[in-house]
Amino acid sequence: MALAPLADWDNFYVITGSSAGGLTGLTFVVIALAADARRLNPVGLHTFVTPTIAHFGTVLGLAAFLCVPHHTLISAAIGLGAAGLGGAIYVGWIVVNFHHNLGQYEPVREDWIWNVILPGVAYGALAAMALLIRSSPDGALDGVAAASLLLLLIGVHNAWDLAVWMTLRKQGGSEGGEAGAKPRELD
Repeated sequence: MALAPLADWDNFYVITGSSAGGLTGLTFVVIALAADARRLNPVGLHTFVTPTIAHFGTVLGLAAFLCVPHHTLISAAIGLGAAGLGGAIYVGWIVVNFHHNLGQYEPVREDWIWNVILPGVAYGALAAMALLIRSSPDGALDGVAAASLLLLLIGVHNAWDLAVWMTLRKQGGSEGGEAGAKPRELD
């Protein structure tokens, strides 16, 4: 059985996919500028920048996947389940990475919220929507949209956090507070 309600979501996924693609490009520009200034080391890159790109990539991938015509309930469930499971495994990798780098950086509460808890909720929601889509397609598609927006928001927050930190660091500004916690892992 074709998943007809998905056709109503085309504009939403064009907007979120385009946003995720554009923000991914801007994040690469920030990384390139930081690399020129020799402000990043691999610990900061893998711990904070790579997950941001992964979340943007997930939103872009979901947008592309859900805009493919002729989805069935089964194909949508498989794709959403794969995205949710893959994302949950990735969040587990982030947790391991946090613990692995404890000697170089101690994650603060904001790091746990924006890099572990909220992404875990978003990827868990995708996995749950994969199970729900057969019994309630409209509700599941609403849940997928919410998870996509949450991942986009997480990526925007984390990219902004990195850009603000780099600006303060470059200007020789204050390194106090949570925004100042990042220099140990990023420089």
